[in-house]
Amino acid sequence: MGDKVKKYNPIWDILGIAAVFLIFIVPFLFMLFNALKSRPEANKLSLSLPETFEWGNFWEVIQTDKFAVLRGFWNSGLITLFSVLGLILVCSMAGYVLQRRRGRLTGAVNAVVLIGLMVPPAILPTIWVLQGIGIFKTIFGMVMVEIALQIPFTIMLYRGFMSSIPADLEEAAIIDGCGRWRLFFRIIFPLLKPVTATITILNAVTIFNDFTNPLYFLPGSENVTVQLTLYRFMGRFSSSFNLLFADVIIITIPMLILFIIFNKKIVAGMVAGAVKG
Repeated sequence: MGDKVKKYNPIWDILGIAAVFLIFIVPFLFMLFNALKSRPEANKLSLSLPETFEWGNFWEVIQTDKFAVLRGFWNSGLITLFSVLGLILVCSMAGYVLQRRRGRLTGAVNAVVLIGLMVPPAILPTIWVLQGIGIFKTIFGMVMVEIALQIPFTIMLYRGFMSSIPADLEEAAIIDGCGRWRLFFRIIFPLLKPVTATITILNAVTIFNDFTNPLYFLPGSENVTVQLTLYRFMGRFSSSFNLLFADVIIITIPMLILFIIFNKKIVAGMVAGAVKG
């Protein structure tokens, strides 16, 4: 007798879809519905359709405080762009060296990288250092902070993926007279495209959505980031929840679209580094 064919049971698929709906879709609908309500109606914080759709809430959010949201998009975009470029440049080279070289120093550096994944940032010493070198409250200083915080995770991804590249390529290039810098940027780095795409998207979403670090290290109305604009609709005695949720929708959509478009690249890059590492 042949093996019995198991009947397809859709219960797990249904449970999975229900879980996704409850965890992701319901909160998004809650924010969207309340963003389209009047202030008194939104302050009830109920998951119900608005009595009248107040589409003007989004325009009011955009023009608040002399278009602070647009200024926040500009500042967050600059921080994200230069942070991601710095991480790709530094961590790709660091991951290459840590993967190819063996020795006590390499082991010590790997230990430091692992510690960096576990130890939280120290706020006051970091502010003291930024003030000492004159880059506190600057975009450049914020970029340096974001790079420092994301370096351990990025190096680990690059190092894991680097092991899938055969060392024979490097030996052949060296025999042909290729220098170390040319070897890396002309031969090795182009092969890192899958993991570079993953790193770019993950770090871009993380840095763009960062709220705590700009709050501490980049104060000032001229330095506002998109996440800090949420403060403008929260007060000690009263809050405009309709404008708050409208702001959340505005600053969430760009990264949400980016994540949906490149979701397969994220998974492919992480799996390749994990399996082949």
